[in-house]
Amino acid sequence: MLDVQFPLMLAQTGGGGLGGSFLVPMVAVLAIMYFVVFRPQQNEAKKLQATISSLKKGDDVVTSGGLIGRVFSVAEKTLTLEIASGVKIRVLKSAVAARGSVSDEPAKALAVVEGDAKKIDEAKKEEK
Repeated sequence: MLDVQFPLMLAQTGGGGLGGSFLVPMVAVLAIMYFVVFRPQQNEAKKLQATISSLKKGDDVVTSGGLIGRVFSVAEKTLTLEIASGVKIRVLKSAVAARGSVSDEPAKALAVVEGDAKKIDEAKKEEK
């Protein structure tokens, strides 16, 4: 009698197959991943490509290595950056991470370099 009931129990539970109940959550997870991860990355890549292709002489850029410079000349695949007065380097266009210069706190930096206590006080007041 035990032998007859065991195959009936397997037939009722579905036999352990995956079925369609696994497919729906998997498709939902993939759709969420597309809209949360992949699509924003594609949009950022397109923006960066547009920025790189529109670079011209005189633009300030930041490279992926952290160098900050002004575009001196533009070639097909490279840029010549002036990173200091009279110091020019060539970098690949793909190394450009952003357009524009990076300045965390320009007033404070200038005051510290010049050693001017009055400018340091003015910078602190501007923060408040």
